[in-house]
Amino acid sequence: MAKEITPRSEDYSQWYLDIVQKARLADNSPVRGCMVIKPHGFGIWERMRDALDAMFKETGHVNAYFPLFIPKSFLSKEAAHVEGFAKECAVVTHYRLKNDPNGGGIIVDPDAKLEEELIVRPTSETIIWNTYRDWIQSYRDLPILINQWANVVRWEMRTRPFLRTTEFLWQEGHTAHASAEEAIAETEQMLDVYAQFAEEWMAMPVIKGIKTANERFAGAVETYCIEALMQDGKALQAGTSHFLGQNFAKAFDVQFLNKENQQEYVWATSWGASTRLIGGLIMTHSDDDGLILPPKLAQVQVVIVPIPKPSPELTEAADKIAAELRAKGVRVKIDTDDQNRPGFKFAEYEMIGIPVRLGLGMRDLAAGQVEVARRDTKEKTNVPLDGIGSYVSDLLDEIQQNLFNRAKAYRDEHITKVDTWDELVNVLENKGGFAFAHWDGTTETELEIKEKTKATIRCIPLDSPEEAGACILTGKPSGRRVLFAKAY
Repeated sequence: MAKEITPRSEDYSQWYLDIVQKARLADNSPVRGCMVIKPHGFGIWERMRDALDAMFKETGHVNAYFPLFIPKSFLSKEAAHVEGFAKECAVVTHYRLKNDPNGGGIIVDPDAKLEEELIVRPTSETIIWNTYRDWIQSYRDLPILINQWANVVRWEMRTRPFLRTTEFLWQEGHTAHASAEEAIAETEQMLDVYAQFAEEWMAMPVIKGIKTANERFAGAVETYCIEALMQDGKALQAGTSHFLGQNFAKAFDVQFLNKENQQEYVWATSWGASTRLIGGLIMTHSDDDGLILPPKLAQVQVVIVPIPKPSPELTEAADKIAAELRAKGVRVKIDTDDQNRPGFKFAEYEMIGIPVRLGLGMRDLAAGQVEVARRDTKEKTNVPLDGIGSYVSDLLDEIQQNLFNRAKAYRDEHITKVDTWDELVNVLENKGGFAFAHWDGTTETELEIKEKTKATIRCIPLDSPEEAGACILTGKPSGRRVLFAKAY
């Protein structure tokens, strides 16, 4: 099965597509740019969703749901917002079909034109803030801390499963506050939540930073982000948190009576992460034999494979091992396939990324042991059955940490401080990863660098110290370094 995967070194893009297909994560859809998320892929999303949802609720947020369709006029109320999304919007113009009287099949009924066209949501700020106007009258109604799990549509010309699709699944938080300070604190808190999730659950190291004005979310005052680095040296924006100021409150006239008995516009945030995280997961950890999953996000953490095939004795022993593992909170599956050979099964479980495989034969049973194979390093060890639950539970923790350490080592090796234009170009073209360089702070310079190198400023790292220097392109003064990289 692994031979069906294009090696990363030959064609990274095709390797990624092969993993998506062979690991049974997603299929193409009849609708261009959309995908069918298969049970294995959706199971990973469910694990992500449940973990993030718990983290949101721990920080005081609650879930709600808002309509899929947005009146076109809503988008025009916030100028920067409509400018940012206008080219990506899908528009509903009619509400009925009919049979073509000329025998041409089904056609749009020209008499069923909507009075106002509807936008299929690319994001929900507008319809949510129109709703908040009815919910907020006084400071006593604040803060509002709402998240929704939904799908959105952003029309894409060049698509790739999970990373960039016309329709994708995500969560979007939308909060309302009585002060700028409170809203900024919320924005920063949710960035920390995303970073914690990425590193502790996905084993994917990230850099927290602020986007430049050019890369900022349409309608935001400030956009915070987490940036990760993939194995091909390209960056991936893995989550964003936006301080919206009073822009949407003013656009939708959302005011409240403050404690001084004065009318004031509400302060806002929004933040989101999507199924693009699955793409990041694939490209951070996987290899030429298939998907590698951090144990925390694996639906099945351990598979027990009777060798050469299930028998009453082996099945009974597997059941006992599984019970011991489940008592430790381990998600385990017993292979009951009596048709395929063990080698085929091993390759299949490697392909779909199950973190630990236990091979159990009659000789193992007689010796009171089981063969333990870990997916991350391919190491195999014979382990006594006595205490197997504790051993495997600890091993899963070790694998989770090893994946993070491995990804962090790669990321750290690919953050390169550069001081000249030639050094910048060399890093971007040859070494890959982040080029840590000075920039003069202007959008004009940022766009010129992008045009010349195809790289963007991924973020201004939050932990980047002030440092006097000269812009990598113009030589003008710069107060700190920023991260440049090619990106998905």
